[in-house]
Amino acid sequence: MVLLVEDDEDHALLMQLGLETAGIDVDLHLARDGEEALAYLRREGPAHAQAPRPDLVLLDINMPRMDGFQVMEAIAADPALRALPVIVTTTSSDPNDVRRMHALRCTAYWVKPLGFDALVAGLRQMFDFWMRLVVLP
Repeated sequence: MVLLVEDDEDHALLMQLGLETAGIDVDLHLARDGEEALAYLRREGPAHAQAPRPDLVLLDINMPRMDGFQVMEAIAADPALRALPVIVTTTSSDPNDVRRMHALRCTAYWVKPLGFDALVAGLRQMFDFWMRLVVLP
């Protein structure tokens, strides 16, 4: 199961279509901002009480209410969550963002490509590695 943390509906749809086009059959759940993502991961409230634990988190940076940096800080600080693989998936290639996310212990930082074919190829490589090759906690 994969938790996609993405506030932009078009980007979320593109990721979903990219996964489908790449032939990646994954149970994808969407959190529309950082607060919803943490509520999901912590299984807070009736909407998330039975939420499955994701195998992988795809985390955007720029979101309302709680941004990706704040989410990554919270995940890193929580003993129950810190082992989760978190791949930052963003349009930002700012070296400061890259350094900051890695300092917060993200698992990987991926700048989403502009073209759909490149997105599909990147997703295929990512999921081949993270969901087929690597042994996850």
